Parts: sequence; C-alpha cells; structure tokens
Amino acid sequence: MSANGYSADEMMAVEASRRLTNDSVCFVGIGLPSLAANLARRTHAPGCVLVYESGTIGAKPEHLPLSIGDGELAETADAVVSVPEMFSYWLQGGRIGVGFLGAAQIDRRGNLNSTVIGDYDRPNVRLPGGGGAPEIATSVENVFVMLRHSVRSFVPELDFTTSVGDNVRVVVTDLGILEPRDGELELTAVHQGVDADDVLNSTGWELRLADDVR
Repeated sequence: MSANGYSADEMMAVEASRRLTNDSVCFVGIGLPSLAANLARRTHAPGCVLVYESGTIGAKPEHLPLSIGDGELAETADAVVSVPEMFSYWLQGGRIGVGFLGAAQIDRRGNLNSTVIGDYDRPNVRLPGGGGAPEIATSVENVFVMLRHSVRSFVPELDFTTSVGDNVRVVVTDLGILEPRDGELELTAVHQGVDADDVLNSTGWELRLADDVR
C-alpha cells in the first residue's frame, strides 16, 4: 500500500485504463486487465468495447467477472460468438485494437514467456502456456503488458519465447511505466514514492531511462 492509500494493483489498473479511449475495442483478460478496462468504461471511456476470450462482445458487467465464463458477461454483451469465430474473424481479422497480456518473463524488446522457466524439456516450472497470447500479440495493433517488476520477470534473455513483442506499446508495472523506443523498452514514468533506481535495481538488464522520466 502506498502512502496515498492505493495498492500497487490499483495503480497499475489506473495507469492502464488511462490509455483506453472511447473508441477502443479491447481484448480483455481476467484480473488486472479486466479491472483496467472496466474502470475506463465506467469513467472516461463509456464507449470502450470489451471483448472477452469466451466470445462475449461488448460486455458491460456491473461486477468484475470471476472468469471469462462468468454468466454476467454473456448477459450484458451485445453479442456472443463461438471461440473459433472470436479468434479467426474478430482477433485475427484485425477488428480488435488493444490487447492485454501478462507473462512470467519479459525481455528488453517486449517479448514474453508464459510457457516454462528453465529448459523446455526439463523445466524448473511449467507455466500455463501461451493460450491465445501469441495470436493477441500479433493480431492487435496495441499490446498492453501488465506484470509485477522484478529481476525474475524482467530478464536479459527469455527461457522460452511465447509471444513476440513487436506490437507492445506500454508495459505497466507496480513500479512504473516502460515504453518502446527504437526497438527497446525504456523507463518513461515511475509511480509516486518510487525512484528510478528502484526500477533499475529490479530489472535484469541495463534499462534505458527516458530523458523526461515523469
């Protein structure tokens, strides 16, 4: 909890929500992405269209959904389509502009690992896997990444590349904001009570600092 009374998760959700507009069509996951998207919809971006992986388009839940199968998503949606149609027509067809992703590891170019920690054949930890993440990473124009900042997650080299970072536009962490410049992430802002050195010490590579870190 910060000095102003907000939790790290709440700060991350607020920062991500500010980047959604009234015209955004976003592919939303459960957890922080859902919190950020619904915050935007309930405040400055009421026209923001929320699309959940279960096939609900234009969902308007009154309460944060517990899973992508939460009945309120279907009850409040403008349309419900099959998962194959969701991916092949809506996502891969380029009809969704913003996608949220998380991961266990991220590198300096925004590539993500949600598959294994360690060697693929004999991993130390086997993670949930890619799911729809590779399609999201390549099919939406703007990828927003949300994850906790530590040297374990911000690594110089991924143990496995699940999703490429070509379309990553912002990385929101519990310490600050990273954005790509010339193909590499750099620190552009820190949260209240956080110093740039805190972020540098929590990153596994020599992180670039923007000239105007906010």
